[in-house]
Amino acid sequence: MKLRLSIFSLLLALIIAMPYSAFADNSEATFHPSAAQKGVRYSTDALLIALPASALVGTFVMKDWKGLIEGVETAAVTAGVTYLLKYTVKEKRPDGSDWHSFPSGHSATTFAAASYLMRRYGWKFGVPAYVLSTYTAWGRCFAKKHHWYDVVVGAGIGTASAFIFTKPYAKKHNLQLVPVADASHIGIYASMEF
Repeated sequence: MKLRLSIFSLLLALIIAMPYSAFADNSEATFHPSAAQKGVRYSTDALLIALPASALVGTFVMKDWKGLIEGVETAAVTAGVTYLLKYTVKEKRPDGSDWHSFPSGHSATTFAAASYLMRRYGWKFGVPAYVLSTYTAWGRCFAKKHHWYDVVVGAGIGTASAFIFTKPYAKKHNLQLVPVADASHIGIYASMEF
């Protein structure tokens, strides 16, 4: 529990420390999206907010306070890992707007919400959320905001975070997380039983 709280605190601190420029729009881009690409961009931006918000509202409606904590942990780790990679890798977006393409934050966030809903409340909530998450990942590529591998890695980050921090999965599979570091690398070692 202490390790879990320490990892959560570290990632939350990283999120808070991110510079404002992560959210700034770079108007110097030379790419001019078509009307269809603009529409898909707007719809994926809406899903970025709507999917996690619906998971949060559903958790409140069900008065599932344990689930709320798991959802917050999932969201914090997903955001922390995603932004840490964005500022470490610095890959240029296909539309040339900035250097924060890898990994896709939209894919990470929507897949984290979908995986959380599926693990916590079952497939009847998970399947529609996964359909919307898949559309989001496709849409980010179609709108030239990400490469295909950006959305695959983002989806993996979000899904893994939800599967790790949802209690039934972690207990059932004896999940263990251990931080590791050497002179030039830091990371987390994870092991589980299948």
